[in-house]
This record gives sequence, C-alpha cells and structure tokens, in this order.
Amino acid sequence: MMKTNSFKIILSVILIFAVFTVADAQCSMCRAVLESDTDQSAAKGINNGIVYLMAFPYLLVGGVFYAVYRNRRKKRQETETQ
Repeated sequence: MMKTNSFKIILSVILIFAVFTVADAQCSMCRAVLESDTDQSAAKGINNGIVYLMAFPYLLVGGVFYAVYRNRRKKRQETETQ
C-alpha cells in the first residue's frame, strides 16, 4: 500500500512540473501602459514582481498543510506503537 501511495505522489509531482508554464500575470491597465514603452525591461520587471508576490501565499498554505500532515502522521505512529 505504501508503494502505491508514494508512486501516486511521485507521478503527481512529475505531472505538475510537466505542465508548468511561465505565467504572465499583469492586469490590462498595467499591460497597456507598459507595452507603450519602447524598453520592455520595465514590463518584465513588473511581471516578475507580480508573480513573486502571487507565489508566497501558495507557499505559506503549502507549508501549513505540510506541518499539519507531519504532526498528524507523528501522532498516528505514536498511537500505533503503544
């Protein structure tokens, strides 16, 4: 049973990274203003900042879920050994 679960987790992680694409996360107003500029470095910088700010809530939620999972797993192992 453990081999099947770990296989599913590994397969899920591989599929997530296989379909991962670069995100362009700009609102239409920012895009219109920044595309009118001849130098596109400002647009790329703004886009990278938006993606950077968007990633942290997902990382924090993932960290909380991992901590809860680890805590419950530890408690389950302690009750099984007693």
